Amino acid sequence: MAVPPLVALHGAGIVVELVVTGEDRRRGRRAEPTPTPVKSAAIELGIPVAHDLAALDGCAAQLGVVVAFGRLIPADRLARLPMVNLHFSLLPRWRGAAPVERAVLAGDPTVGVCLMAVEEGLDTGAVYATAETPVGEATADELRHRLADLGAGLLVDALGRGLGTPEPQSGPATHAAKIGPEDLRLDWTRSAAELHRVVRVGGAWSTLRGDRLKIWSASVVPSADGPPGFLANGVVATGDGGLVLVEVQAAGRARQQYTAWAAGARLADGDHLD
Repeated sequence: MAVPPLVALHGAGIVVELVVTGEDRRRGRRAEPTPTPVKSAAIELGIPVAHDLAALDGCAAQLGVVVAFGRLIPADRLARLPMVNLHFSLLPRWRGAAPVERAVLAGDPTVGVCLMAVEEGLDTGAVYATAETPVGEATADELRHRLADLGAGLLVDALGRGLGTPEPQSGPATHAAKIGPEDLRLDWTRSAAELHRVVRVGGAWSTLRGDRLKIWSASVVPSADGPPGFLANGVVATGDGGLVLVEVQAAGRARQQYTAWAAGARLADGDHLD
């Protein structure tokens, strides 16, 4: 999510003195540690990279731009270098680690990105500018990419005209706690519409015959046969309506279309997802 803003800043002729990001680490099943996407982009653009905020002490920057950094900036650091943050929600709704995912789970009709002043509190700073987009049937991943592009434009426009005076946040605040495995477990007594939102967050799962089955893509139908969790012809009955399985992933297997997986899974009449 930090790559589009970095590329946009560079493309607008704004000098980026330094990129601070996480250490190289193993990603997926690759054997060797690999850099974060924003580190790779910075190297390609010829921008120096560091892995610790202490590197800012020798930096000539006048402003820091925070995008999905993942930890709070200490107050003494902010006293030496003012910073703005691209936060991917319509503040003060969804302050915290997983704003896009929580918005999808809650059924919010729109999501947005705010350019805000960074202060010591968690996403409490005043807001310089916002942009929003409808959620529709988009996945959380699709929304993150869309918001990263919107945020990049918002950032460049704001810096081009001057930040000005930000507006304090107003309205009730909600917390976007980090998404855990239990948030993604499909409770088939809930409605198909609610469960579809869980699938759209990414990593939704259930169990079949004691083995975990991830569901990566699905659609909603108004009715289905049997009690909640009953699986027939690719449709799982829920507390209200049915969920049509489109793309799944069995334990130890790659993602595949439901029809391809079902052909080799030896499904029986009355199979039940728990």
